[in-house]
Parts: sequence; C-alpha cells; structure tokens
Amino acid sequence: MIELIPAIDIIDGKCVRLVQGQYQQKKTYSDQPLQVARHFAGLGVRRLHLVDLDGAKAGKVVNLDILQSIAEDTPLVIDFGGGIKSDEDIQSVFDAGAAMITAGSIAVRDRAKVEKWLMQYGPAKIILGADTRDGKISINAWQEDTTLGIFDFVQGYMDLGIIRLICTDIARDGMLGGTALDLYKALKDRFPTLEIIASGGVSGMEDIRELEQAGIDGVIFGKAFFEGNITSQEIMEFFNE
Repeated sequence: MIELIPAIDIIDGKCVRLVQGQYQQKKTYSDQPLQVARHFAGLGVRRLHLVDLDGAKAGKVVNLDILQSIAEDTPLVIDFGGGIKSDEDIQSVFDAGAAMITAGSIAVRDRAKVEKWLMQYGPAKIILGADTRDGKISINAWQEDTTLGIFDFVQGYMDLGIIRLICTDIARDGMLGGTALDLYKALKDRFPTLEIIASGGVSGMEDIRELEQAGIDGVIFGKAFFEGNITSQEIMEFFNE
C-alpha cells in the first residue's frame, strides 16, 4: 500500500499552500497547524511532511516551535524540511522531535555536509529532496534553477547510500492537475531499491491510486485535501481497506 503523507506548510505560524512555490500566491487554510496535524492523526495517518517555508526563504530554521508542538502532541512520524543548512539546524530539528529531515537545497550546495550527516545520523533519517523543473533541479525554495539533471543528482546520492527520495515537480505543485506519473515511473525503473515519494499535483484519490499501481512508495498531498478534493472520509476508507 502506498503511504499517504499529508503536508503542512508553515508561513508566519499558519498553515498555507503556495502555487508552484510562489510566495505571492499564498493561501492560508488554518492558523492552528497543531489542530490540523491532530486531525490527520485522527484519520489514521502515520506520517507528516512539515515544511518551514519561512525557513526555506531565510536559509535557517524558523518554525521550530511548531515542529515541537506537533511532535509532542501527536503520534505522527514527522519529516521536516526548510532552512536546514548547518549542523546546529539539523540537530535542533531532531531535538525538537522530527524523525527525519529533507535535504534539498543543501544537498545541491554542500554535498560534503550531507554526506557527513548521512554518516552521522544514518540514511533512515535523511531524505533526499529533489525539486525539479523541466528535468533540472531547483533550489532555495524553488527561486533558483540549476543545470543539474534529476537522474544524475539522485544517482550521486544513491552512491552515498540514500534510501528515500521526495521528488516534487514544481510546475504541478499546487495546481491540482495531476502528478508527474511518468517521471516517478522513470525514477522507479532507474532506482528500483529507492523509496520514492511523489509530491506535487495530486488532485484527488484517483491520482494516488495511479501512483500506487505504478509501484510508487509514498505520496505527499496538501492542497487537494484543504480544497476538499480529498475528504477525511476517503482517507479513513483508504486505511480501512
């Protein structure tokens, strides 16, 4: 069964969603992220993707208090991303209760540091974040495109022992227009032992079923839930099958 991983994205302490990573296209869904996380836990969800968008923009972790409150008050296994750049950042995030971190921009900018973290914390705690636009990796909260191809990027970290990947197709993120299914299939074909988590474009449960049939391991969704395209009832039914 594919793992359902809801996303909570934080700006100014509120639960928001962006469109294609554009901060000026922000929609606020709740000013109580902890209550949203509790709701997900009550549906049977086990994992949470928590993104510090303030941190991603600032280049340092900002919303540590929200991470800590969700970790302390729910049973959710949290992976945290956004602004993790230093040894102090990653340690503070783990101390606050994250089970895993997502290394995105830092994995492009400072491979040696991420390699050190993989050695220090183990590959089970470091998820590779690959945010892609037209097959190339983008960094710094998707504000900067690189010339690095996604397959070369992932291969480089497979060589270092990475076991889990979150791949976001930026063009689809927040659009509710369907996922980059062909990209995820190609990644699975190329890296069959890698746990691949799809992110971006989920419009409803049909998209999740397609990913599951394609052998994709997990899926992150956010806007589809907050806009009512995926209901609480559908999530509960999925876990009770």
